[in-house]
Amino acid sequence: MQTWIYFPGEGARKWDECVAKNKMYLGWDDMGDFDLYETREDMRTRMKELYGEEKDYRNDSLATWEFTSEMNIGDVVFAKKGRGCIIGRGIVTGDYEYDKSRDEYRHVRSVKWDKVGEWTLKEPLAMKTLTNVTSYANYVENLNKMLESRTEPETASNYWWLCANPKIWSMTGWMVGEEQDYTLYNTAGNKRRVFQHFLDARVGDKVICYEANPTKQISGLAVISKESDGERICFRKIETLASPVDLSEVKSMPELANMEFLVNPNGSFFHLTEKEYMALLDLIREENDSIHPERSIEKYTKADFLKEVFMAEKDFDTLRHLIRTKKNVILQGAPGVGKTFCARRLAQAMMGERDESRICLIQFHQNYSYEDFVMGYKPVGGAFELQKGIFYKFCMLAANHPDKEFFFIIDEINRGNLSKIFGELLMLIEKDYRGEKLTLAYKDEKFSVPGNLYLIGMMNTADRSLALIDYALRRRFSFFEMSPGFDSEGFKAYLEGKDNVRLNELVAQIKELNRQIVADDSLGKGFEIGHSYLCTKGEVTDEWLKEIVNYDILPMLREYWFDNRTEVDRWSKKLNGIFHD
Repeated sequence: MQTWIYFPGEGARKWDECVAKNKMYLGWDDMGDFDLYETREDMRTRMKELYGEEKDYRNDSLATWEFTSEMNIGDVVFAKKGRGCIIGRGIVTGDYEYDKSRDEYRHVRSVKWDKVGEWTLKEPLAMKTLTNVTSYANYVENLNKMLESRTEPETASNYWWLCANPKIWSMTGWMVGEEQDYTLYNTAGNKRRVFQHFLDARVGDKVICYEANPTKQISGLAVISKESDGERICFRKIETLASPVDLSEVKSMPELANMEFLVNPNGSFFHLTEKEYMALLDLIREENDSIHPERSIEKYTKADFLKEVFMAEKDFDTLRHLIRTKKNVILQGAPGVGKTFCARRLAQAMMGERDESRICLIQFHQNYSYEDFVMGYKPVGGAFELQKGIFYKFCMLAANHPDKEFFFIIDEINRGNLSKIFGELLMLIEKDYRGEKLTLAYKDEKFSVPGNLYLIGMMNTADRSLALIDYALRRRFSFFEMSPGFDSEGFKAYLEGKDNVRLNELVAQIKELNRQIVADDSLGKGFEIGHSYLCTKGEVTDEWLKEIVNYDILPMLREYWFDNRTEVDRWSKKLNGIFHD
């Protein structure tokens, strides 16, 4: 059974019909029957053709695809009105139907609505038309309890728009969790405009943080942390936006036309209606991930790691210690030792849970740049726009959750031009400079790498085509050598589970081969054959083992001993010899 949150039209205008007819409806009528689309990407492409290229339609196509193909009979649906109100709950009783006889909202499913009313929420919901919240077990449980008890949580009474001059106070450089006090009088000693607003603000009120000219962007979210004492008021930042929202976007929304700040922008603290705040939050969430409700996430321990990653316990303890103390570690080793697999599982073991939202995995290559990684101008339509890179956004995500750990994993780290990619961040990633701020190259903005973010790089030591890693980066990382795990307790347990004689024989041969590789002055430990070549979740067959030998291992040996065909032929006979009875 899955659980969904559903938006029955703008302003929930289809809700009365949903209840009367025990149905739920979706729009996008111009697309015709959803069953005619084979994939979600087909839906997304059609949306761009019909409604214009200016949107990417990721959320829209996900909603239509899930409504058609992933929602099942028996699933639970919560209906919402706006972002702050649940108006009903029901059980899906029918498959997707396309009703072309309807004037609008022709995409239909049958639902038995067993709860109808209004329940106000403390935290705003996602604005997507359809959202799968099945994995948020605690959140779903709380929704059900709320509907059954008819109780409503207390909500903030006020919403505000805080305006700051970035030349005096940079909101972007204001760290999550930090408090900032604000005087009720200007430097001349005069009361600030709409003085009563400062007196009306209450602890817990929600605040949109806006930077004035020349930035002209919404840069974050805050709450009132201390009420006015007649002289000062205090704000606490709760989120920095990785993708700030331009004032031009705010002005383009008809529902914000009467917003106090837009009608008369003179001042620094403006009142927002709940409707205006929710509309602004919708705009923010189109480009910025929200803080998710508590989810039910599978635990992951050191014991789980040692079962899956064939590494000695003492090596795991050493590696974990290096990351905690250095913040930055590179896993280096021969092909097949499981560097990438280890990095992801190591992050999970350190977090204590399988939370993929706190792990980011990328791969460097020769064309990877600072503009991709941090920030740069990129073509959008007929102009160039300054866009944030993947590392910048991940740093913002980590900074927004200072009580949790985040892991940025870089595969093939030595394939990129590291000084070019990292730029001024070479200093900021150092453990002693975490939290320190530098001005970024493309923008007059102070930026820091948070202390709860860890960098894990992977490097293949057997690739002779790569230059040695940049010394400036080398001294900022600890380097951990990964070796084949044939002798680890985890791999021994794996062999016992497979109980295959030929697999055992092949392992013995590869261990002998590795001893020769290590002893070869032209090769060494960095060229050993890793254990992951022989790992599979499926059945071990002679055909599979032959493929590993002839299409993975022997091609590497031909590269290693390109000038020694006799040695390659000898090992070809030895390795293939295990298949002869």
